[in-house]
Amino acid sequence: MSELDLSNMPSLRGKLTPNRALSDLTWLRVGGAADYLFQPADVEDLQSFLAQLPADIAVFPMGVGSNLIVRDGGLRAVVIRLGRGFNGIEIAGDQITAGAAALDAHVARKGADAGLDLTFLRTIPGSIGGAVRMNAGCYGSYVADHFVSAQIVTRDGSLRDITAEELQFQYRQTALPEGAVLISATLRAKPGQPEALQARMESQLKKRDDTQPTKDRSAGSTFRNPAGFSSTGQADDLQDLKAWKVIDDAGMRGAQVGGAQMSKKHSNFMINTGGATAADLETLGEDVRKKVYANSGITLEWEIMRVGEPLLEQQE
Repeated sequence: MSELDLSNMPSLRGKLTPNRALSDLTWLRVGGAADYLFQPADVEDLQSFLAQLPADIAVFPMGVGSNLIVRDGGLRAVVIRLGRGFNGIEIAGDQITAGAAALDAHVARKGADAGLDLTFLRTIPGSIGGAVRMNAGCYGSYVADHFVSAQIVTRDGSLRDITAEELQFQYRQTALPEGAVLISATLRAKPGQPEALQARMESQLKKRDDTQPTKDRSAGSTFRNPAGFSSTGQADDLQDLKAWKVIDDAGMRGAQVGGAQMSKKHSNFMINTGGATAADLETLGEDVRKKVYANSGITLEWEIMRVGEPLLEQQE
């Protein structure tokens, strides 16, 4: 990508960094550099930047990197990463409006303090922007079940609301417009007693820590559960067939490629044991998919997003 001419953006107030390594911004700690990383100061700054950015330059909105593999050759795009100007949380009646950079756990805790039940978000890694984009969910609740509306900045810099109909919520995916940056979302929550909601979240955290490798470098669930949708079209997490089970049945619990390993504690969690490359992780994931298909005829679908390019020597 050609060098950006910042003289055309005199009013830019955010931080624009060329050739910015992304590995330290992902939970798996792998990946190459983005051509540019832009951290806008606020919504107006983001609008101005996107409006002035040449239309042929790709944009990749990035959250906290909790569900992401950036390939070792990096990303030919401007990565947009929202920070403090986008992490506010406001409560009005039974609705919670959170900035896209607000952590899921913080939203759940603040909601519980106000007697609003978004407890399903407490154990989901990442931020609200990613939660909406991926229709995150657990314990039978999904973002789609609570979604009211969201605000986005489109690729041309326009600010507008987006509806559930436009997002087309599905299991672990939405139809967010190409190049759009989600900046906030409003969710509706049922009432509950703060003490009971806090107790539920503590129980959920204990269950998570007992069953998942929370102390290791991972990106959450590697693959989607393969059982398909329930009758509601959403509650796949309640289905009997789990990704970890078909991985176990294929003998891939603990499998390794380089520094990448399918966790021995939870076989649908891929971890960086130290020194893994993005290629190690992706190769291991593909090995798992092949073994599962050979063993059961089931094709696992990646839940972790993979972006960017491999290194040149990895392509040879």
